[in-house]
Amino acid sequence: MKKVAVIMGSDSDLNVVEKALSTLSGLDIPFEAHVYSAHRTPEQARAFAQSARGAGFGVILAAAGKAAHLAGALAANTTLPVIGIPVKSSALEGLDALLSTVQMPAGIPVATVAIDGAVNAALLAAEILSIEDAQLASRLEALREADTAATLRKDAAVMDKFNH
Repeated sequence: MKKVAVIMGSDSDLNVVEKALSTLSGLDIPFEAHVYSAHRTPEQARAFAQSARGAGFGVILAAAGKAAHLAGALAANTTLPVIGIPVKSSALEGLDALLSTVQMPAGIPVATVAIDGAVNAALLAAEILSIEDAQLASRLEALREADTAATLRKDAAVMDKFNH
């Protein structure tokens, strides 16, 4: 199975990124987490992106706040799918990070999830990897079924409490 790279621009993004790591771990998807900054360590970020495919990665998650150029910087240096996670970390409530991540020029795509949307980023990475991994596809299906059952239990509890 291909690995998922989880790159954060700063260790201050870890509280958001941990949700992606937990989701990947729960689905038995191998991953590596790193701190590389588009601005403070651009050479290291570029080198990682350029070597990621050869190192066995299938998807890169990139979490960053404020200017949030990390996902684009990584995407510019690989043809692997890059999923940006804009992080709420400034006075603009993450809108700056969202716009910096989603507004990519033609030719350098970055998939982008919601602000602090690390769980969905991990699930999207899993869905991408499941295209060629039937066991992972089954685990994703089971997760969906469990989510459905949990929601239906909540519905029943609300109905019991309020519907007379």
